[in-house]
Amino acid sequence: MASASRILLVAFLLATASTMAAAQKAAPAPAKAKAAPAAPAADAPGAATADGKPPTDPIAILKKAGGFNTFCDLLEQSRVDTQLKAQLTDSYNGLTIFAPTDAAFDALKAGTLNGLSSQDQIQMMLYCVLPRFYSLSMLSTLNGKVNTQASGHSGPYKYNIKTAGNNVNISTGVKGNNMLLDSVVCKDFPLSIYSIGKVPLPADLFGPQPPTPAPAPAPAPAPAKSKKKKKKAADIAEEPTSDDDTTSDDTKNAASSLAGRWVAALGVLAAAVLGGAF
Repeated sequence: MASASRILLVAFLLATASTMAAAQKAAPAPAKAKAAPAAPAADAPGAATADGKPPTDPIAILKKAGGFNTFCDLLEQSRVDTQLKAQLTDSYNGLTIFAPTDAAFDALKAGTLNGLSSQDQIQMMLYCVLPRFYSLSMLSTLNGKVNTQASGHSGPYKYNIKTAGNNVNISTGVKGNNMLLDSVVCKDFPLSIYSIGKVPLPADLFGPQPPTPAPAPAPAPAPAKSKKKKKKAADIAEEPTSDDDTTSDDTKNAASSLAGRWVAALGVLAAAVLGGAF
């Protein structure tokens, strides 16, 4: 009897385990929660200088990190690298650089940069630079417009920076041109460098441009001087002598001629009288 009871107990336990296993397989898997944007990767090998001095050469740091050849070439061609070195050598505020990778430049639409003037290319490089040092924790406190080193007629070019989970979202204002930080390349004051997967396109250069204002109306022509008044004045100045004046002169001449004749006649008469008397 004991043996039979044990067999029944084992059979019961096996049946129960089988039922539980089947129920577990039939249960739906729990839905995966949407992952928040990941934090930037850890610092790259080129983040700090070997001699312990503050980092002041962005090109050297980016080339040591690797993957930023196009960005470095453009910084050097525009001579923006020289400006950045000078600022970092004598600066109390430091700088922050958003460095587009080579893959980011490769993803640009063909000819995107060809239409830019040399001055616009300089501004585009300066657009990748913030005029002060921001650590990752400082960037995560920003929420709104942030000035860059680039500027134009309307003032400094700006980013719209907001936190996105454990990361930071950077928007330029150009449609589809927003990005997260990929990795931290340098974090030592006075220079912080963050890798980004898109090339920042300033809205001042690549966004919709305001319509060209209509040209100012031409000044109204000066009113023409009245010729009628001038002619009238001329007529008055050149008014001919009246007929009455002419008649008066003729009368005077006739009277003078008649008087002369009478004088001559009286002279002849006087001579005759005097001659008879003698």
